[in-house]
Amino acid sequence: MKITLQTTDKVNGVLTAVVEPDDYQGKVKDAIKKLKKEMNMPGFRKGMVPEGLIRKKYGTSILGEEVNKVLSEELYKYIHENKVSMLGELLPREENNQVELVDGNEMTFSFDIAIAPEFEVDLTGKDKVPFYQVSVDDKTVEGQVEIYRQRGGSYEKMEEYADNDMVKGTIVEVNENGNPVEGGIEAQDVVMLPKYFKDDKQKALFDKAKLNDIITFNPSVAYADSEAEIASLLKIQKEEVAGHKGDFQFTISEITRYMPGPLNEGLFESVFPGAGIETPEQFSDKIKEQIAAQYAKQADMKFLVDLRGYLDKKVGELTFPDELLKRILKAQLKDGEKVDEQFDSDIKALKWHLIKEKLVEQLGIKVEDEDVKNTAKDVARMQFAQYGMLDIPEEYIENSAQEILKNKKQIDRLIDMCIDDKITAEAKKIVKLETKEVTFDEFSKL
Repeated sequence: MKITLQTTDKVNGVLTAVVEPDDYQGKVKDAIKKLKKEMNMPGFRKGMVPEGLIRKKYGTSILGEEVNKVLSEELYKYIHENKVSMLGELLPREENNQVELVDGNEMTFSFDIAIAPEFEVDLTGKDKVPFYQVSVDDKTVEGQVEIYRQRGGSYEKMEEYADNDMVKGTIVEVNENGNPVEGGIEAQDVVMLPKYFKDDKQKALFDKAKLNDIITFNPSVAYADSEAEIASLLKIQKEEVAGHKGDFQFTISEITRYMPGPLNEGLFESVFPGAGIETPEQFSDKIKEQIAAQYAKQADMKFLVDLRGYLDKKVGELTFPDELLKRILKAQLKDGEKVDEQFDSDIKALKWHLIKEKLVEQLGIKVEDEDVKNTAKDVARMQFAQYGMLDIPEEYIENSAQEILKNKKQIDRLIDMCIDDKITAEAKKIVKLETKEVTFDEFSKL
């Protein structure tokens, strides 16, 4: 097969392939023989249908399929062997529709090809990129300690109300004189959390209230006309709320407070199994270590973002085959408006992809199966960490990672993450880091 590439400029070209009979006839013959063995046709035993009859009935479709196979194989072989930096897919030209699929004919096919712009990128010690070291403050550690204590806590009965307590009792609708409204609402075992009242004055009515105290308050004010909350409190329908805007008396029969669990070895072992933590100080140190690891990961992610911005400027403006790329995308997505809307951001992403390819080559980066598996484990750990679960047994991490690896799209994402991690690690060794220590709040604002 004769294949030629003719460039109209540095980023647009036409790939032409001349398919000769010798390229496809042997494959067509093999395909017909295979079909003959499997074919059932009335009047013939299986495998005994004459090849001439098969050619007459199915020859054109078989020819088209085999020509397409050999054409695709040879085109992509040519692109690979000649190191053509193709963007997207080949786009068949209109004249391909005029090609006659006739056995024995020479057939010529042409394709528009988008070519990546040529540029160089090289990281050296002269390149300066910011790197933020995020400090772990005592307040953050203490907050995480309290989260763990809350998980191991329990509800206890109290004599006096304090902020965040839950109160239970009887609620009665009263008039302006404080007397029960005839035919008004009266409900037993009503539960409230005054802390979540939307009106501070109504909330203050419960301050230091004791068992059996009677508190007069207005639910419509306390809940700022939230019909759903008021209806739930008064045990009525939302449509009835408008008829009960006045005061209510609440007689407290029970005050319940959630008490954090003790800071002891039982808690330490439940959070960090097998770590041998014996004191609150060791527990805090371990938590600080875990948080620091999370911060370090986020700092690396920020570094990669800054590296991308730095290299984007260093490389400068690149010329892309915009019109051809739009045509290729529209042929794939069938949504022209979406292609036009997202094209600028797609080009930015494409530029970064090309820069990353150069970095992978310069830095000698390779991604092994073990790298992908380890990254899947990191993703699993991050997912658990979102719920404050910082030290999950390896068995659970392994199982979660295996579930992630079952998804082909996830594997592609993991490979990309591996590349990002390796670029980050190697780039930090080469460029000059402008290190700045910041708090997590300062880092978050960045």
